Parts: sequence; structure tokens; C-alpha cells
Amino acid sequence: MGCKILTLLSKKRGGCMLRNKNIKFNKEKFKTLMHYIIYKCGHKENVGKTVLYKLLYFTDFNYYELHETMITGESYIKWTRGPAPRDFEESKNELISEGKIEEIENTFYNHTQIKYLSLKKPDDNVFNEQELNCINKTIKKLSNKNASEMTAYSHEDMPWMVAEDNEELEPEFVFYRDPEYCVGNYD
Repeated sequence: MGCKILTLLSKKRGGCMLRNKNIKFNKEKFKTLMHYIIYKCGHKENVGKTVLYKLLYFTDFNYYELHETMITGESYIKWTRGPAPRDFEESKNELISEGKIEEIENTFYNHTQIKYLSLKKPDDNVFNEQELNCINKTIKKLSNKNASEMTAYSHEDMPWMVAEDNEELEPEFVFYRDPEYCVGNYD
């Protein structure tokens, strides 16, 4: 690891929070992002709960790399299988109650898969042009990966690599990503 990363890690381990204090969780925007991603690619046989987790994560963290803020302000936790959104279950249950999505159990390559299907078109007017651009690019780049591929891919992203188990991922580490993960133009 480079000197900059080690310096950041030492600050982090010393109790200094790196997370931008201006980032606030917007639950309605998070729910709309979840609904939008489900609407765009939930019908694909490979897109279940695990892939959805990672699409949410990469959308927010890619946007942070580009604009130093997040679309939703959601916190993502380092779980064994990769980044997981803290407010997923509550938000999912609300979307189901609102009649916007449904949860189904499916079999995908002899594994039980939890999938989500959109029942209504989401209101994408909550997103600005830059946000929609990032969301759609992330979906295009990653939504064809299966759960195993997405998990492996997320495990090589710098914010996940430097976090401790069950710890919140720090968006600031996107600036230390390997080139294949970078979404910014650094020429």
C-alpha cells in the first residue's frame, strides 16, 4: 500500500472519522435508487439480492469518486460477501408495502436466490442528470455479473479492502482504487 493509504489508515485507526460530514442519509432517495435498479435489471436471471447490494454500493461510491458526495448517503458495511447497505431491509420492506416491488424466491444454478421485481415505474425525477448518468453507467458495467463475480469484484475495491469486518466502509478510499475500479478521468 502507498504512503497516502497508510496515512489514511493510521488516522482511521486513531479514531479520526474520514467520512465527509456533509453526507446525510436520504432514505427516500435510497429507496428510489433501489427501485430504479430493480426496474432496470431485476428481471435479469443473475440479479438477486447479492448483486443488488453491490450495484447500490458501486453506484454510491462511484458517484463519490466523481463528485465527493453520495447519491443517497447510505452507509455500507463490510460483510463477508462484500459491501451491504445498512438500511436495505427496512427500505425493501417499505417498497413492498408501497406496492412498488415484490420479493420472490428463485433457483439460479442450483442455489436459492432472493430476487426483486418492479411492479411500477420508479420516479427517476429525484435524480439529477449526473446522478442518472452514474447510475446507468454502473448498471451497464456491472449488472451482467452473477453473485459470485460481484462478490469477488467488490472484494478488490479499496474501501472494502481496508475496512474491518462489520465496519462501515469509508467512501474516501475510492481515491485509492486500482485503475480497473476508477470511474474518474485522471489523465
